[in-house]
Amino acid sequence: MTALFKDVPNEHQFAVRLMQHLIVPTFVLNANGNVIIWNNACERLTGVMAQDVLGTKNHWRAFYEEPRACLADILVEGRTESLDGLYTSFSEPGAVHTGLRAENWCVMPKASKRLYLAINSGPIYDDDGKLIAVVETLRDMTEQKQAENALKSLAHKDGLTDLANRRSFDMALEADLLYAVREQTPIALLLCDIDHFKPYNDIYGHQKGDECLRRVAQAIGTGAKRPTDLAARYGGEEFAVILPGIDAAGAARVAERIRCAVFDLDEPHKGSTTSERVTLSIGVTWVVPTDDLQAKHLIEHADKALYEAKHCGRNQVICGEGIGEADTA
Repeated sequence: MTALFKDVPNEHQFAVRLMQHLIVPTFVLNANGNVIIWNNACERLTGVMAQDVLGTKNHWRAFYEEPRACLADILVEGRTESLDGLYTSFSEPGAVHTGLRAENWCVMPKASKRLYLAINSGPIYDDDGKLIAVVETLRDMTEQKQAENALKSLAHKDGLTDLANRRSFDMALEADLLYAVREQTPIALLLCDIDHFKPYNDIYGHQKGDECLRRVAQAIGTGAKRPTDLAARYGGEEFAVILPGIDAAGAARVAERIRCAVFDLDEPHKGSTTSERVTLSIGVTWVVPTDDLQAKHLIEHADKALYEAKHCGRNQVICGEGIGEADTA
């Protein structure tokens, strides 16, 4: 059998032998941060054998691709201030417990899988209060975390188009606007409307109308390429795109790319007086915001530009005038 512990006093070895059969993945560091116990369950979870880590500080290799502290290391080294930069969520020692609790995604290089682990780590002291070891236990919460993320995604996505929903759009616009004010960086907003969509539904039926909405939404989402961009279903056949950190010319290019992408879908539309295919009208606004600027001001200006795009013949992009201080009064 592979040795699962090292440098453990004889009087403690019976307890250690029991620990090796625990179903909970567990490892123990001594006061110097070296691994002295690595049980069977830990081997199964991580794919790392005890013989490869016992007596070393290389236990991080079981969880990460690059050297970094595990929760037990933080207790050994007494640097709980570093928790915030290392873990998704955590709790520090308190009156009830002297250990640490944290959760984190781990890449698990040896096991070739990415797992979300709940981690508990607690110190062991001798009769004089001197630290002699730190125990870390691990619990695989990947399925629960994936289910939680799926529920969150459903809560923030439009069920028909799979874009962000109106609630997500409102929250994102407020957050992006606050950031733009603080950093004095630009922000742009696009409002898009499918031209003559009511006649489309009347002619082709609502099922076909839903299919059209999904195709247009996909084109819009693909057009908003950057990770910071957000495409959302604003309501009905209207969509919105938030473009942080982009100037007027850049926003216009994105809008034109989206308009062309929808046109290139070549979706027939017999009821349109604009084209024989489905088209999109887009209003664009852009600003480097001041403290007085509110989300509603961006929306109002983008909506005004969208109205102008429709009034001027549809299937086009209109960039509204910049938002000045007078517009926020």
